[in-house]
Amino acid sequence: MSIIAGSYERFIWGFKLKPTKHDAETQSLTLSPLFSYPSHISSITTVACSGPAAASGGSDDTIHLYDLPSASSLGSLLDHNHTASITALSFYTPSSLSFPRNLISAAADGSVAIFDTDPFVLLKSFRPHKKAVNDLAIHPSGKLALAVYRDECFAMLNLVRGKRSFWGEVFMVVNSKVGVHQSEDAKLLLELDNGSRKRILCASPGDSGTLFTAGEDRAITAWDTNSGKLAYSIQDAHPARIKGIVTLTRNESEGASEDPYLVASASSDGIIRVWDMRMAAKENAKPLAETNTKSRLTCLAGSALKSMRRPQIGNQKAEKLEEPTSG
Repeated sequence: MSIIAGSYERFIWGFKLKPTKHDAETQSLTLSPLFSYPSHISSITTVACSGPAAASGGSDDTIHLYDLPSASSLGSLLDHNHTASITALSFYTPSSLSFPRNLISAAADGSVAIFDTDPFVLLKSFRPHKKAVNDLAIHPSGKLALAVYRDECFAMLNLVRGKRSFWGEVFMVVNSKVGVHQSEDAKLLLELDNGSRKRILCASPGDSGTLFTAGEDRAITAWDTNSGKLAYSIQDAHPARIKGIVTLTRNESEGASEDPYLVASASSDGIIRVWDMRMAAKENAKPLAETNTKSRLTCLAGSALKSMRRPQIGNQKAEKLEEPTSG
């Protein structure tokens, strides 16, 4: 399993989550550093990864790519038609594959770009709305995406035709609440509210209708979206506000049913923690693994997919990244 994080200090951080045996009966997890590298000329705003491929976007309007197995930089995507800060990145990986098929990017100028990943080349770009994109998510089919905009609008995008479209129910975070909306008319079907006035800064879908959220209250909250009720939470999961959360699962062929249900979280004081959320529902949870980057982290991504294929940009050669000197 791989985890990457971006920071205000322009650094991209890479870690490998590895099991550590203490004796024949006890085992824990360790976040082993892969690299730490100042890949942008200003703060990193978003990261994404899937299998061996990772990407980062920054307020310098650029997108950088990485090969995780070799801890190498592949350079930047120069042809993306974005003219403002990159605000969202998302890989599309079909369930039958372990290598991403597409990378979707969005920016503060409202533009959206679609890339092929073998190799990384721009397929199309379009601007369905004039305001800045806050975030986007890709439908499991890879044909649709949900884009949320800074003016509190959202749009369903047909990635095949490059225009607006629709799919069923969607989750959207506004300040301290999570709304479940019908996509066609934005009708509010359900609202998740834990009574806190502090903003939710990140969310990640889990298994069987579970949704994990985190933010300024420093807690990780698990919601049952079927009933609309709070399932459980980890209070004081971090000493500072949580800026990123991601669920980590393995392929079915690797025995997902036997693995802990892992969630990684990152806070603005530089700490990354990994949790077994099944234990969080039963007792006072302790992280299974932890590391301190000593950076002001802004975003987090992770992937449990394994692949023998290697990402590339045309004929560009990969550049070996530096190992972290702190953390």
